[in-house]
Amino acid sequence: MRQCLIIGKANAGKTLFLINFAEYLGARSLRLSVERSDGSVSDASFGLADARKALVDAVPHKTLGLQTLTLSVPRGKTVRRIQLTDSAGLSEDVHETIDVRKAMAQTLRHLRLAGMVLHVVDASQVGQEGAVEAMGEVDLQIARYAPQRGPYAIIANKMDLPLAKSGLQTIVQTFRGQPVLPVSALEKRGFREVRSFVWKHAY
Repeated sequence: MRQCLIIGKANAGKTLFLINFAEYLGARSLRLSVERSDGSVSDASFGLADARKALVDAVPHKTLGLQTLTLSVPRGKTVRRIQLTDSAGLSEDVHETIDVRKAMAQTLRHLRLAGMVLHVVDASQVGQEGAVEAMGEVDLQIARYAPQRGPYAIIANKMDLPLAKSGLQTIVQTFRGQPVLPVSALEKRGFREVRSFVWKHAY
């Protein structure tokens, strides 16, 4: 069973993607293994609506640890299993809060261990200077390193928002040669293509 890391800038939509993609795959509740940056591990169980309320926030850096979920990925009559790990959002600058810095360091350490990477980029904020979720050097570095670890795809998220279409074009041009999957995690659009990618590389 392959481990897949969901990585990207803060507020790119990683946690909502995890929850709603799990629902798309048939999950009716979530059982997460949560590993904090201090090394402590605990389990957390949520209904889907409760998970969205508890884990998703418009304020950056809500996620301060690794949140791992084991899912079945069906395709036709075949089902494959995969571990999806949500991670703390990254930023361009050194964050002022020590817990956030530790969580980001944990994310980067886990990147070295990942067998597959889904790199979430906020397509609606491409080119928006000053926005924490705007595409930047962090995304370029992820795209250089992650394909060396194994299967890699860019999730161009928030395609439901007005500026996302032009942002998608920039993403495709910037990361030429890498698979780019347009998605709206909020509206659960584009998940069929994500499922196909994950299923193909689950082993």
